[in-house]
Amino acid sequence: MSNYNKDSLFSLIKSLNRSEKRQFKVYVHRLQINTDAKFLLLFDALDKLEEYDETIILKKKITTKQQLSNLKAHLYKQILVSLRMSPSQQNDRMQIREQFDFATILYQKGLYKQSLKILDKAKFQAYELEEKAIAYDILELEKIIESQYITRSISGRADQLIQESEELTLQNLQTNRLSNLSLKLYSLLLENGYAKNEEEINKIKNFFLEETKEINLSDLKFKEKLWFYKANVWLAMLIQDSDYAFEYSKKWVELFYEKKERIQQHPVWFLKGHTYLLKILYLKKNSEEFKFWYEKLEKSSLDFPTTDNVEALWFVTKFNSKLNYFFINPKENISPFLIKDILREIKIHQRKIDNHHILILYLKIAAYHFLNKDWENSFEYCQKIIHSDFYIQEDLHFYTYVLIMMNLYDSGNDLELDSYSYKTHQFCKKMKNNNSITRKISLFFIELNDLYPQEKIKAFRDLDKFLIEAESDELLRRNTNYINLRRWIKDKI
Repeated sequence: MSNYNKDSLFSLIKSLNRSEKRQFKVYVHRLQINTDAKFLLLFDALDKLEEYDETIILKKKITTKQQLSNLKAHLYKQILVSLRMSPSQQNDRMQIREQFDFATILYQKGLYKQSLKILDKAKFQAYELEEKAIAYDILELEKIIESQYITRSISGRADQLIQESEELTLQNLQTNRLSNLSLKLYSLLLENGYAKNEEEINKIKNFFLEETKEINLSDLKFKEKLWFYKANVWLAMLIQDSDYAFEYSKKWVELFYEKKERIQQHPVWFLKGHTYLLKILYLKKNSEEFKFWYEKLEKSSLDFPTTDNVEALWFVTKFNSKLNYFFINPKENISPFLIKDILREIKIHQRKIDNHHILILYLKIAAYHFLNKDWENSFEYCQKIIHSDFYIQEDLHFYTYVLIMMNLYDSGNDLELDSYSYKTHQFCKKMKNNNSITRKISLFFIELNDLYPQEKIKAFRDLDKFLIEAESDELLRRNTNYINLRRWIKDKI
């Protein structure tokens, strides 16, 4: 996994497609004076590099080391201005903002009626798309114009603007409160992980109830409902209530199907909703529902806007879902070209997605090879995770070790199994969030190689019994879903 993020300018240039690079050149050459501009020479030099290397740039003598920082900042700005003008980068929000900027220019030129006319159209569009924050900015400029100049635009205009402003303030306050709640719960999930006991569950639930006690769902519009459903999904995942998570992730997705035009306007949140819905259906092992919602998403993907962000997110969701469906239904045939497709797409999208998602795909590829008794390839992809240069979440790290030991046991590599069982046990002891399952599994593999054949059957039976009991505990159930350890144990019994 190459790290394109060492330099922000380099990473921006590498994100450009051919069309965007061509447009940048056209934009720069609109002025004859820019033909041999230093920032254009710097652009060409960086574009040819595979990895960012400042020494190579300085050797080309485009600029001095002291001036390089300013030249890079100037080039960065020019690229963004060029992209801002690109039709492919336009969306409804940007178009409304553009109209607002035009109205501001007209206001500053003293052309007040023309400014108000543009503002009125932009505000109508903002209301239609529920872009309330932008609508509020438009209202503020309208009030400035009306209060400073005698426009005689509409009788009773002041009262109308005051009423609109008060209504928008209340709506924005509601949206802000729900978005803050959603963000807070999501940050808790990332920082602290899942609730570990009843005390933590009750604390999270009480916090949520306090923050939502004045919410009336029937009063909420699209965006407020979206934030409310998202907050409920984060809550459900924090307290590990899969039925609750399914209910609200489904509502999240259905909200978009009720207003299909919103899919084009907010494709990321539409995809995110499906991602969580499919993830929960995978954890619940609900094959029929999983297939239904994935096929519905795949059909909707034909209408997605073609932006880098959406394409990268769709790549992650699509291939995760295909692999998850295979794990629910291992007897289903899966194309042998799927893994090649995934690896090819990883190379295309690696700079646009975080490394954790790539490592998760590697674990699923390793599990796929393991189920097909291809222990060599399975072991290879586990190694890619273990020896990654990037941060690895400890639960992903632990279950990668477990899959390695399953590989080594099945392939008869007893010597390596001893080595990895010790490494896993040492890692388990250092884990921040280790629990009875991780400790039990760790000790099981430590002891496995020292047992006689007749003793191994009993050890496998004991571990299977323990995992069955652990699965009845909602707080521990999720731990057994990374890899199908129980299926492997049953094969051994």
